Amino acid sequence: MFLRKSGIGAAVAALMAFAAIPAAALPVEWGTSFQAPASPVMEQIEDFHTLLLWIIVAVCIFVLALLVWIVIKYRAGANPVPSKVHHNTLLEVAWTLIPVIILVFIAVPSFRLLYFQETRPTPDVQIKAIGKQWFWSYEYPGSAAGFTFDSLGLSDADAKAQGKPRLFAVDNAIYVPVNKVIEVETSGADVIHSFALPEMGVKMDAVPGRLNKTWFKATRTGVFYGQCSELCGARHAYMPIEVHVVTDAEYAAWLAKSKAEFAALENDATRVASK
Repeated sequence: MFLRKSGIGAAVAALMAFAAIPAAALPVEWGTSFQAPASPVMEQIEDFHTLLLWIIVAVCIFVLALLVWIVIKYRAGANPVPSKVHHNTLLEVAWTLIPVIILVFIAVPSFRLLYFQETRPTPDVQIKAIGKQWFWSYEYPGSAAGFTFDSLGLSDADAKAQGKPRLFAVDNAIYVPVNKVIEVETSGADVIHSFALPEMGVKMDAVPGRLNKTWFKATRTGVFYGQCSELCGARHAYMPIEVHVVTDAEYAAWLAKSKAEFAALENDATRVASK
């Protein structure tokens, strides 16, 4: 639920939102932090972000303190006759070496995180996400599945009637089991799209004529939302992604139900096309 305030109330809401870490499962007004991580990849992304934040804060404080010290110590009133300094070997070595050390310190966890993201474990579930103007089609190509369905965003009226968030809810959501490796293969049917799930740390372009792969492992059950994050046309903002993370038993039940339902729809479409 979005809250709209003005004046002091808005300021209080902003401070409360800033202090709320981790953030709520959906974007909120005045939100400044990540959404609560729900996968090992996103947890490491948030840890790396926090590390960078402290490094940036320390550098900014040091530079600000240095500027204040220089302004006070070397102001015209305290130095009527300015000194002339052309070179200082120690200072020049320091301002070259210290940034290099900081960058190396940042590079180590950065490369470790990139390696972790790009090294896909053996998947338990495989899903193909095909971006189309303007909705998603999903294929469950595993041996236990074998069906395809389209996932379109709900209208404002339908989302409100079902008690779901506006611009995020869909008619056919993805279901995946909790604590299982999910491999997502992306492609585009027309233009470039991008499959993004913030709480899972997933963002992969869906490019026509190319197959890209990414993965996630949900660590808790619940409903998670994402969107196409590549500007893909007039209705780019209406390509939501809805993922239900459920238990193994619930996933098996949904799989059996969906396989029968969508297979029947495909058979009906085939019969109509052949007439």
